[in-house]
Amino acid sequence: MFVKEKLESLVAEMFEKRIYLDEAVREFEKKFILNALAQTGGNQTKAAEVLGLHRNTLNRKIGQYKLNGRAK
Repeated sequence: MFVKEKLESLVAEMFEKRIYLDEAVREFEKKFILNALAQTGGNQTKAAEVLGLHRNTLNRKIGQYKLNGRAK
């Protein structure tokens, strides 16, 4: 339950700072994608599989968020 507690704390903090849901979701998704790319050595096909996305969807999101699509 440690992750759930951290998430609840983060949500409360973001709410206090008036961070809107769309911004929070956008930032979470970007971090999630970057983490998957790092874990897969920048392999977008494997990253898409890890994320449960179609590779084309991942590619669209990489473009949408202006990510470089490679591991950092």
